[in-house]
This record gives sequence, C-alpha cells and structure tokens, in this order.
Amino acid sequence: MNELQKTALLMVLGLAIPAGLSMYWLDQAQKSLEESTDAASGVAIASAKEDEYCSAHLKKVLRRVAGACGLLADGSRGCKPADAKTFAALSGDDFNTLFLPLSHRASIIQFDAEQTDLDMGAQQLVEKAWSDQQGASFFFVVSRASRDGNRKLNQKLSKGRAEAVLSHLETKFQDPELKNEIGLLWLGEEYAQLGEEFCEWSRSKKETQCTKKEINRSAFVAWIDCAI
Repeated sequence: MNELQKTALLMVLGLAIPAGLSMYWLDQAQKSLEESTDAASGVAIASAKEDEYCSAHLKKVLRRVAGACGLLADGSRGCKPADAKTFAALSGDDFNTLFLPLSHRASIIQFDAEQTDLDMGAQQLVEKAWSDQQGASFFFVVSRASRDGNRKLNQKLSKGRAEAVLSHLETKFQDPELKNEIGLLWLGEEYAQLGEEFCEWSRSKKETQCTKKEINRSAFVAWIDCAI
C-alpha cells in the first residue's frame, strides 16, 4: 500500500469513526428517553390546581390580610374594622362578593344579640367547618356585628366573636399548632355588612328567623385553599 492509499484510508477512518459514534450516542439517548418516559408514566404527579374560587382579587385580599393581620403565631394578632378596610382596599360589597364562590364550604356562626358565647349549635358548626380542611392551610374567621347599639360596643362584640371561635377550637382540639393556621378579622358594624342572601348559607341558627340583623351577628368561617 503506497502512501497515497494509506492517506486515503486514514481519511475514510477519520470520517467513519465519529459518524459511527454519533449514531451510537443518538441511539443510546433515544433508549434513555424512552425508558425515562415509561418510568414517569408510573409516577403520580401532584396537581397544583387551586379551587375555582381562588380569583386574583381574592388571593390579593387574603395576602394583604394574612400579612397585615397575621396568622396568629403570637396568639394576639388580628384586624379591626379600619385595618380590614384599608388592607382589603375594596368596598364592603366588593369584599363580600369575593367570598360568594365559597358558599359550598363556608359556615356562618351566629350569635345572640350583644353576646359572644357560642351556643351548642354554633360549637357544632365550628367543629364541622374545622374538620372540613381538605388539605387547605388557612382557616379564615371574619366576624361582624349588627348595627344595633353603638359602634364601639359592636367593635368589641365582633372581636369577641372571632376570639370565641378561636378559643373553642383550642379547647376542643388541644392542638399547639392550631393558631398558626387561623387568621382573625373582625369588622364590627362598619365594613362589609352581609345581606339577607347569606341567610341561605350554612348557618348555626338555621331554624330561626334570619334578617340582616341576625346574619350580621356572626362569624364567617372557612378553610381557604388558595396559594397566597
């Protein structure tokens, strides 16, 4: 074999070997991809889908309230009416409208006039609402007072009603982590009064008359599934 032939042979080998290696690597890559796909098909993938009621506006309000009013890590935080209106940055009607899609899982805990104690029906409904967690991580308590009486008293009543819900849950379930999952918001008579349409929701005094006065002597409670 002369020098010209040797050179030609070397050139052919120089082209053939890389080409062969490339084909081998591509073949191996394809096999690996197919194996990965087969393996993945047997793996459960967690869904990141939120409930449909988690609108951008609702999440924005919840984020503001949770940040400003606090999940009760220190056992003392919450929001009074003026704070709630400021942080929500919505009219009272618009604030209530955000929660309409929660009618299927929220409960309204009702109180007697000028009272903050939970009667037996209220206790049972609070416990039922708490047990309906369904993987959520934030329990929202929004308490109110009717416009009977003076404003200062009604602020005190709505605050006491929110705290009564928290106190009952603490006593009933004896869970040291419970406060870290609950956010309290008391609205007094000043902001986001409920209309009589909320009488159709799950409420603790369902066998009694329900007018705007009765439905606002209350605490709205619900687990929120929104990622905030």
